[in-house]
Amino acid sequence: MTAHRIKDVSLLMALIETWEYFRTHLRARLGSDERGASLVEYALLVALIAVICIVAIAFLGNSASTKFSSVGSAVGS
Repeated sequence: MTAHRIKDVSLLMALIETWEYFRTHLRARLGSDERGASLVEYALLVALIAVICIVAIAFLGNSASTKFSSVGSAVGS
């Protein structure tokens, strides 16, 4: 039973070492400069928010206009 556990632990250590090697290799190869990626993410978020606002105005525009008119009339009188 102990030999089986030692084999499992050594296999786990080998997998961890391999993962560390590939992670280091990929980080060195691809670089760690993520400024461009975050800029693209922010641009996509702004575009998504704009689309949601346009869709909300398109769907709720007429009923919101009616509601504002009735509130304006009530305040004005």
